[in-house]
Amino acid sequence: MKPRIVIPTVAPAAYEALMNLEKYNATTSLTPIQKELIKIRASQINGCAFCINMHTADARKYGETEKRIYLLSAWREADVFTEEEKAILALTEQITMISNHVSDEVYQNAARLFDDKYLAEIILLIITINSWNRLAIATGMRAI
Repeated sequence: MKPRIVIPTVAPAAYEALMNLEKYNATTSLTPIQKELIKIRASQINGCAFCINMHTADARKYGETEKRIYLLSAWREADVFTEEEKAILALTEQITMISNHVSDEVYQNAARLFDDKYLAEIILLIITINSWNRLAIATGMRAI
């Protein structure tokens, strides 16, 4: 692949804005495992090898098991995820594949399990990882 644009170099203010959103996400109430499940699942859907590689490694550092990481792409058929995690993963999938919209059922299920602040934090993290996925893919970042 030919070298592509390096956003932090040519648009540092825009890159810093995305980094500030990431800094906000670091302060939220979501557990480190919940954060990584969101990041891995969105990255799987988007096909972002760079981010999958990064966030599966991070998840393992936080104590996530190999089994759950392997089963994440088929979480509906796996009994290793909690009700809260399943709600988060369903919301992650629908926000990531936004052209299909977010169903009332998925949204209301999450709203039943989480208060408004926590739900907002989940949504903002999903939006952030989707931005990073698009940046990595568009600029040709590779998993090594």
